[in-house]
Amino acid sequence: MAMEGTIQCEANYVPLTPISFLERSAVVYDNNVSISYGDVTYTWSQTHQRCIKLASSISQLGVSPSDVVAVLAPNIPAMYELHFGVPMSGAILCTLNTRHDSSMVSGLLKHSDAKVLFVDHELLDIAKGALQILSKSTSKLPILVLILEPEAHNNSSVSPGILIYENLIAQGKLDFEVKRPKDECHPIALNYTSGTTSSPKGVVYSHRGTYLNALSTILVNDMPSKPVYLWCLPMFHCNGWCLPWSIAAQGGTNVCQRNVTGEGIFDKVFKHKVTHMAGAPTILNMILNSPPEIRKPLPRKVTMMTGGAPPPPAVFFRMEELGFELVHSYGLTETYGSAATCNWKPEWGGLSRDAQAKMKARQGVHHVGIEVLDIKDPVTMKSVPADAKTIGEVMFRGNTVANGYFKNLKATQEAFKGGWFRSGDLGVMHSDGYIELKDRAKDIIISGGENISSIELEGVIYSHPSVVDVAVVGRADEYWGESPCAFVKLKEGYNATEEEIIQFCRERLPRFMAPRTVVFSDLPKTSTGKTQKFILKEKAKAMGSLSKKKNNSRL
Repeated sequence: MAMEGTIQCEANYVPLTPISFLERSAVVYDNNVSISYGDVTYTWSQTHQRCIKLASSISQLGVSPSDVVAVLAPNIPAMYELHFGVPMSGAILCTLNTRHDSSMVSGLLKHSDAKVLFVDHELLDIAKGALQILSKSTSKLPILVLILEPEAHNNSSVSPGILIYENLIAQGKLDFEVKRPKDECHPIALNYTSGTTSSPKGVVYSHRGTYLNALSTILVNDMPSKPVYLWCLPMFHCNGWCLPWSIAAQGGTNVCQRNVTGEGIFDKVFKHKVTHMAGAPTILNMILNSPPEIRKPLPRKVTMMTGGAPPPPAVFFRMEELGFELVHSYGLTETYGSAATCNWKPEWGGLSRDAQAKMKARQGVHHVGIEVLDIKDPVTMKSVPADAKTIGEVMFRGNTVANGYFKNLKATQEAFKGGWFRSGDLGVMHSDGYIELKDRAKDIIISGGENISSIELEGVIYSHPSVVDVAVVGRADEYWGESPCAFVKLKEGYNATEEEIIQFCRERLPRFMAPRTVVFSDLPKTSTGKTQKFILKEKAKAMGSLSKKKNNSRL
């Protein structure tokens, strides 16, 4: 209820939108470099103008407010500009996974009702294949816009009549009236989940949520003005954890790269004086397993936010030795990426290195954009005891929880049942209020009545000197019901046996937690670096159940 004499009006209320970050940076950081990509550089003033003209041309393509505009492209300048140009036209941005095949892209284009598809030249065949499939079920195909490399803008080999990205910008009008949302809860982006456990769902982001999460991410990373950010995390994944908008808010430099390699990371960190970056555990492995002549200590600290599975202690040590300061973050597509972080406490500085690493590997506490993060019994909805033992479901409330799932009210209602967003992740609450994940609800291994955390077991196996990657799933066991099956990838030139890995675990964990099966192979990954455990579960299932006769003693 408003106090007597007060009003809400345009003077004291403007709907939140990250579009305002770009508009401000065009003034404050006008001549500072906004984007660096090979020989191409833009200033914030130029980026602002390019995005206005892009929005103008998108509108001229017949795109109406609230229509979906899709993009299939790696971390190149166009991908960054579309994060502003599309919402400035009033449309909703849908960034597609660059590792999807034509069939999946077709399905997502159909589900999203995309009116335009921007596609990078390297992915044109995928896009054409998707449109061909889509044409069998509808005549309303999205307009195709081709993104070329800078040196190929006037390429005569391009098919006549096809729209070219740079031509749209050249033809756009600078006096275009940017469409700002009248309701800050209006959708700004549509992100499809990675489908590691089920079919992808379309998660709807709002202008308000992205604005608040972008600012929260700045705080999580202690990001000052004019940071230099190296793009390793795909912008198509949760809109790059909202970092495209964060960098604009701080007037930073976006160092774009088409492909991510260990050599490329070190080269760009030194060349551009990178201050910040982010990436999944696969990027950490890429850095740590680079050849010795490439892997060298950094000239200055680089803050790196990482998510996904918690990095094992050995990874923390080795990354910090090189000069990377890891910020362990936790979140989901439904929380705009990062939602919690393991904020460091000074008193932990006196702990042993192993103890410090275990502290850092926890998921921690919610950032300022989330109101509450809790571990609850999913049935009673009561908070579990803060004893670091009782397992419950991780649940969120806050302004950076997504609007819901596009065209899937049932899934939205299930996810928000009880007034909390149910993550599907299982964890415990520590006495200091920090949470720690134990597993996905679908991945927890129940063996002989004991809960086994695949995350904890993976951390131990990863610390073996021969192991470069690992994933643990449950395998049917006639005696125990289920037992751990470890899929292990060894470092190049290293060897280890199944017995050696099992014994290594038994020496460091309760005996019942050790794997009973070890399979040496590459691990199937999503393009965001997540292990596709559903594939490994199928492999474990195909192996059959373990015999009762196979060493049932675990004492």
